[in-house]
Amino acid sequence: MRPVNLIPSEERSGERKPMRGGPLAYIIIGALAAAVLGVALLAITDNQISDSKAEIATLESETAAVEARAQSLSAYTQFHSLRQQRVATVTGLADSRFDWQRVMKELALILPNDVWLTNLTGTASPGVSVEGGATISLRDSIAGPALAMTGCATGQEAVAGFVQALKEIDGVTRVGMQSSVLGGSAEGASSGSASAASGTCQTHDFIAQFQLVVAFDAAPIVATATEGEAAAPPAAESETAAASETSSE
Repeated sequence: MRPVNLIPSEERSGERKPMRGGPLAYIIIGALAAAVLGVALLAITDNQISDSKAEIATLESETAAVEARAQSLSAYTQFHSLRQQRVATVTGLADSRFDWQRVMKELALILPNDVWLTNLTGTASPGVSVEGGATISLRDSIAGPALAMTGCATGQEAVAGFVQALKEIDGVTRVGMQSSVLGGSAEGASSGSASAASGTCQTHDFIAQFQLVVAFDAAPIVATATEGEAAAPPAAESETAAASETSSE
């Protein structure tokens, strides 16, 4: 006889039970998992956006506070800048001042007895004009302080000695001779009597009338209204003009 199993098939042990829900249950579970993941990501993104907005608001608040403080201190900043400008201006003026008193004192000490001056003009720059001052074209080539002198001496040797004495003044860099003419020379002989009549210092043939400029190139140059003025000429410019004039005696 053939054995027959009377136990219903769904209650039999050891055999695979058929799926009651089918694949739809897995689809639903997957969709729910995806929805949960999406919600979690959205929540995390929202939190990050909120944190960023809060940080931006904090930074804007700090920036506004710093700007307000900087604006409140702007008056002190302007005062500090104004103070620096005024200090620089005063310092520049102090540095550009020339000690004319000392120069005049030293000139009085070295002036020989056989030399006398008829005009002495001191200017800080060539652009400065003095009413009644000596007009010597050589002065225009000196950018800094200089003395322009006209006068007479008892001969060309006395003029040359005076030039050498001028170089002993503290700060003098060069002495330029514009002219030195004897009363009896070719240039001054015809005007000797006229000079005496007009009251000039060249009253005799042996008297030499000179024009010279004493330069102080190392002294600070006083600023003028015109910018970009020509720089001072080299100090190596000839200082032996007096010797060449002496040779014509």
